[in-house]
Amino acid sequence: MRTSYIIALGSNRRHPRHGAPARVLTAAMAMLDPVACSRIIASRPIGPSLRAYANAVILIDSDLTPPALLQHLKGIERDFGRRTGGQRWSARVLDLDIILWSGGVWADAKLIIPHPAYRQRRFVLGPLCEIAPWWRDPLTHFSPPQQKARLDRKRAHV
Repeated sequence: MRTSYIIALGSNRRHPRHGAPARVLTAAMAMLDPVACSRIIASRPIGPSLRAYANAVILIDSDLTPPALLQHLKGIERDFGRRTGGQRWSARVLDLDIILWSGGVWADAKLIIPHPAYRQRRFVLGPLCEIAPWWRDPLTHFSPPQQKARLDRKRAHV
């Protein structure tokens, strides 16, 4: 059965063949055959990395289950030179995260959908508003524009 997924992409290291982080994202997008792609934006790093990130969000359709898609995405990350076991939030050539899926909620030992932190990440919500403003979070029932507005209000009061 075909289902839809929202995938967040990030890069803040050059790739020997693809070059700068934005070009890494473009190459990764092509491998995933998206239905829709956001523009690529720059964002500040979270955590210890000092390099700015290139970020984007895509909508894909797939016959894969969430765990099978996660395994596929991890394989693409490895193909781009990503190594596991490093410091959390460190510089990386490619990061691919499943943010949402049309099946609603998924939770097991290796994967949680919706992604637990996406509602606090402007670099995900902004691009998500571009490609799927109608999508509803299965837990909060808010659309991406509503979630982004809530985040903007929260940051304005801090």
